[in-house]
Amino acid sequence: MTQIEQLGPEIGERGSAPAAPPGAVVQARNEVRLVGRLSAQPEVRRLPSGDELVNLRLVVARDPLEVVPVGSAQRRRPTVDTLDCTAWSAATRATAVGLAPGDVLEVTGALRRRFYRAGAATLSRYDVEVAHVRRLAAPEDDGATAGRAATGDGVAGC
Repeated sequence: MTQIEQLGPEIGERGSAPAAPPGAVVQARNEVRLVGRLSAQPEVRRLPSGDELVNLRLVVARDPLEVVPVGSAQRRRPTVDTLDCTAWSAATRATAVGLAPGDVLEVTGALRRRFYRAGAATLSRYDVEVAHVRRLAAPEDDGATAGRAATGDGVAGC
């Protein structure tokens, strides 16, 4: 077992890992796990290449202990983040289109930087590329759908 694997179980209560010991090899990782509420109907888009994708907009509450004051103390701090998530694979797209606004979701994937042209300028934005999506609860859920994907009884993308 490598030194970095030994550090894994020691991740702190708030999700921060201790500093790697001198000489340890640290493997870079791009992993995202979000739990939040779907804010709008999933949007199906077809690209000029013919590829199809589904965009999801997820509203995730911020941990009140992690909010850092910005500017004057009179200014109201954000309590949520709204994050764009994109489903590319057939399985995640199929699940995503079956979701409804207000559903509570667990989304795992990776953070991606996308480049696009707007007039003469090249711009970029970040989104979460969805690897797995699971509905945890529907609005006014009786618990019957908790833990099931929107279509079928599994987790899409697995």
